[in-house]
Amino acid sequence: MEYITVSEAAQKWGVTTRRVQMLCNEGRIKGAVRFGPVWKIPVTAVLPNAKSKREEPHLPMPRKSPFLDMTNLYNKVGGATECAEMLINQPEAHALFEAQIAYRRGEIEKVYEQARYFLHSHSGFYAVIGGGMLLAQCAIWRGDVFLWKEAKKHIFEAPCKDEHDREIVSLSLAIIDSSIYDNKDYPEWFKVGNFEALPGDAHPAAKVFYVKYLYMAAYAIATGQFKLEGVEGLALMRMIPNTIEPMISQAVIDKTIVPEMFLRMSCAVAYYNSGQKEKAIAHMDKAIALALPDQLYGFLTEYVRHFGDLLDERIALQDKNAVVAVKALYNIYSVGWARLSSQVRDKMISTNLDAKDREIAKLCAFGFTTKEIAGMLYTSESTISHAITRISNKTGLLSKKEFAFIL
Repeated sequence: MEYITVSEAAQKWGVTTRRVQMLCNEGRIKGAVRFGPVWKIPVTAVLPNAKSKREEPHLPMPRKSPFLDMTNLYNKVGGATECAEMLINQPEAHALFEAQIAYRRGEIEKVYEQARYFLHSHSGFYAVIGGGMLLAQCAIWRGDVFLWKEAKKHIFEAPCKDEHDREIVSLSLAIIDSSIYDNKDYPEWFKVGNFEALPGDAHPAAKVFYVKYLYMAAYAIATGQFKLEGVEGLALMRMIPNTIEPMISQAVIDKTIVPEMFLRMSCAVAYYNSGQKEKAIAHMDKAIALALPDQLYGFLTEYVRHFGDLLDERIALQDKNAVVAVKALYNIYSVGWARLSSQVRDKMISTNLDAKDREIAKLCAFGFTTKEIAGMLYTSESTISHAITRISNKTGLLSKKEFAFIL
């Protein structure tokens, strides 16, 4: 399709460039596409008349979900561009999908610009929810607590039509909090894996966040931050893969690329923390293979904290250039995430531990002894003891069980 600029359209229609810009922002020019701050308009587009806004309201989302990239719209590895082109005549859906893919790539400034578009007052329910979530994700990368609060306010004020929509708002707010490992506000129905309150299109995304909820619970139990009768240590962590594996199989059948990536990585984290490294690597490698064709480096960046150097090694086996990109993004993401998490949760999140010290701190938090950790990491007890002392000096924490609060 051939496009013209805003200035060219304004000259063609005999109106101001500001007028054309406003029409684009309101989604009233059919087929207009936003590339960062610049709008491109189909050469065949016509100037909407004054009544068109009332007569032609914004098109509904092609799926009833604020997570379009997690639906079966995106169903082919490396097919993000093709999927975006399919949505070209649905301005809000096209912009939302492109912004979500931009986030998976770590293109945060582009995400920020697009998020503002969805929060325009005319946007539909799922577009506002999607825009608010994108804004919250930008806040994490920037470490901006004020942007974080603004994002939650937009979601809270989404144009709900009924109690069903309000349940989705509650879940969306909880999902945002889970990004910084705060899981206290998930709706009770969601905690037991009941997705009946959600439209079917939202189920693939719901599975991803449900698994994250289970992982946070397992981590809290393993580190002694939460007590559950009859469950101790890594017991729940070891059980999580039994829940995730069938979900992965279903994601493969449904051809939902992004949920499959997340589920495989979540399964890998659970296996890795349970000492089953080979099983973790198998899922990690498959998730990496799904992400690299569309350069979804931002997605991989979020798992560096879990795997450290191991993730770099596995990415390098498939694409050495991708390792460089992921490391560069992690340097930005880790600082922003730690800053925001520290402010919102009122806890000190460490940013000065290297991957090896972070691994040792985590194992200490899980309750393993110095001897056990030395055996697990194939090193000496004295090396581990020195590392524990170094971690204490860097963080100011004397108790090994407290290490969980800085990770």
